[in-house]
Amino acid sequence: MSTTIDGHDLFDRRQLEIEVGSFKRDSIDRAAPGLDGVLTIDLGRRGRKLKQTGTLRAKSRDRLNDRISAISDYIDGDTHTLVTEDGREFDNLRADSFKVTNERVDGAYIVVDYEITYTQLT
Repeated sequence: MSTTIDGHDLFDRRQLEIEVGSFKRDSIDRAAPGLDGVLTIDLGRRGRKLKQTGTLRAKSRDRLNDRISAISDYIDGDTHTLVTEDGREFDNLRADSFKVTNERVDGAYIVVDYEITYTQLT
């Protein structure tokens, strides 16, 4: 099994890591004239950040560009589901950014490192 987004196998298994942040709570603090202190209104649980890093490899520049384009298409404002190789499932993910760095040649392949940041909405 590999890591998929919405059931599509777009990622290499090599060096793929997912860093999961914690959920946050949000609140509003309000002061009122004549009262000592503040009133805190709890707005409930908010989303959390996830960061996925790894490498992409392809035998030609065109194939690598196709893979990069297919992943970039998920930065669309919609929510998606990421399922990891070890069976963890993250739903309601919005892809916020996709960064490609460190292009190099490795044998018969062109390889790049990438980083994707997601926000998991509640």
